[in-house]
Amino acid sequence: MSEDITSNSNSSNRYSVGIDLGTTHCVLSYLDLVEAAADSTVTPQLTVLPVSQLTLPGLIEEKYQLPSFIYMPHESELNEGDIALPWNDQPKHIVGCIARELGSKTPIRLVSSAKSWLCHGGIDRHADFLPAGSPEEVNKISPLAANVEYLDHLRSAWDHRFPDHPLVEQDVTITIPASFDPAARELTATAAKAVGFEHLTLLEEPQAAVYNWIYTCGDDWRNQVSLGDIILVVDIGGGTTDLSLVAVTEDDGNLTLNRVAVGDHILLGGDNMDLALAYKVKAKLAADGKELQPWQIQAITHACRDAKETLLLDNDIDEVPISVPSRGSKMLGNTLRTELTRDEVQQALVEGFFPLVDINDHPRAARRSALTQKGLPYAQDPAVSRHLAAFLSRQADAANDLNGTSSESDYDPADPLASSEGRFIKPTAVLFNGGVLKAPVLAERMLAIINQWLSTASAEPARLLADSDLDLGVASGASYYGYVKQGHGVRIRGGLASTYYVGIESAMPAVPGMEPPLEALCIAPFGMEEGTETSAGSAEFGLVVGEPVHFRFFGSNVRRHDAAGTQLDQWLDGELEELPELQATLPAEGRKVGEVVPVTLHSKVTEIGTLKLEAIAVNSTDSHGNPERWQIELEVRDQ
Repeated sequence: MSEDITSNSNSSNRYSVGIDLGTTHCVLSYLDLVEAAADSTVTPQLTVLPVSQLTLPGLIEEKYQLPSFIYMPHESELNEGDIALPWNDQPKHIVGCIARELGSKTPIRLVSSAKSWLCHGGIDRHADFLPAGSPEEVNKISPLAANVEYLDHLRSAWDHRFPDHPLVEQDVTITIPASFDPAARELTATAAKAVGFEHLTLLEEPQAAVYNWIYTCGDDWRNQVSLGDIILVVDIGGGTTDLSLVAVTEDDGNLTLNRVAVGDHILLGGDNMDLALAYKVKAKLAADGKELQPWQIQAITHACRDAKETLLLDNDIDEVPISVPSRGSKMLGNTLRTELTRDEVQQALVEGFFPLVDINDHPRAARRSALTQKGLPYAQDPAVSRHLAAFLSRQADAANDLNGTSSESDYDPADPLASSEGRFIKPTAVLFNGGVLKAPVLAERMLAIINQWLSTASAEPARLLADSDLDLGVASGASYYGYVKQGHGVRIRGGLASTYYVGIESAMPAVPGMEPPLEALCIAPFGMEEGTETSAGSAEFGLVVGEPVHFRFFGSNVRRHDAAGTQLDQWLDGELEELPELQATLPAEGRKVGEVVPVTLHSKVTEIGTLKLEAIAVNSTDSHGNPERWQIELEVRDQ
């Protein structure tokens, strides 16, 4: 099996470029393929590009991270020269450090979390509605367009630095969460193509972190792991928590790596922690009789993020002052001041987000109100430790087939979620990634929780793998992967991270008040490699053409044993997750509107990792004598 998502080779490029298109920051790393080819005995040098950007009006600086923010200024807020960039005197949007800075004072004009909105199936990702909840007079942008803006800024910064080697001609790898569904992957690829990237690869972020670890270790990585090891990758960034498992296996006497499981897309990360600290500041001021407005809480979240990083990373500082902005002519006199201490930050974050829990203590669902504002599907339980416990429990059998330990008693196809109390996959090594885990107190608590579970299960403690830069590692790993694709080093085997199904409406007589039962047909099995195709069995189905229809798709990261063509007439709660519905009108091409055409189904994982479904007519051909085909892409064409 090959890497999770690959692209066509590009022999004319010079650089392998990795882009971490993050929820809160973007990073670009590169590797010179020409220099690497000149001397294959020397490990190539990875370089992180300092990205030129505005940090204050009229001030351009180079930073290794481009904050993933866009600011929509009031028409009289900034002068023309305030936003000029080296490559554009009048950029359409204000991106990066200056956007985050201005938005901290006026959050209703700040676009944030565009990457999380990109994978939200409950909204139209092409519609202009960000900043979410802002007044009508504020200019709006879509989640897709926002991600295009981040990539375009990186492209412009690169081309300004390397005018003879345009970024669109290089071998570009963009990282995505392992939990991204086919629609979110397709939309990420759409954003990249809108910028003009010609040679594109999508790579799971936890895998990129592993590639960066391999690069950092060099040949020593094989001394840090052994055959049978299970590596748990815990990636906690600004907006998401991403969990993956990588098994160490053997092929012809050589150690190999296999990605065997990924977690759900959990909207829980550093942003939640910053907001928690903002509410702690609110509570401190309320105790002194000073109440804050909602906009002030949003505004001080930025200050709390800076305070958090200072207090968790600098042992010489015990408290950081916090100023709460006010409005009105007497702004300075009305500004409220307080402080956050190291003990307050550690208590709020360690106990609030990393509580010591049992392996059977899984995320708790809060009581929901019947009506809610349009927003992101944030995790209801803030405890990362409970989400991790649930992941390890669900994936108890994830590595059985690779290690040759599965048996009929281990796996029941009728009930893959069944497990005894306290049964979970036991990692032997842990690799951390993401800015949150740069704080030693949080990383130490996370490892202590994992080892507490292992100790209770009489297993050996997991060892922490040699780390690298937790902010820049994903981008570096992505650019190194471009080098690995050319046949150097070790390649992680993966394929599809989930098994995918399409809903099939059962044929039955009409019954008042009852919809026909829905069955699920497996169209792409777990681990199916990019660039491969498969038939979803020989069964024939009826395809409605010429009128609007909807397709229902499902994914499962626990049913690994279903082959293409497997048809489920029932499944357990939590076993299959429904993906965004796809609406389409398939061309009738000379047939009657609403005609039902007998078809068989065929699926393909494209070279960039998107999943496509084809319906092939059984008894009819086109004008060239080939079977008629209708293609359904698992992307969301929002209606």
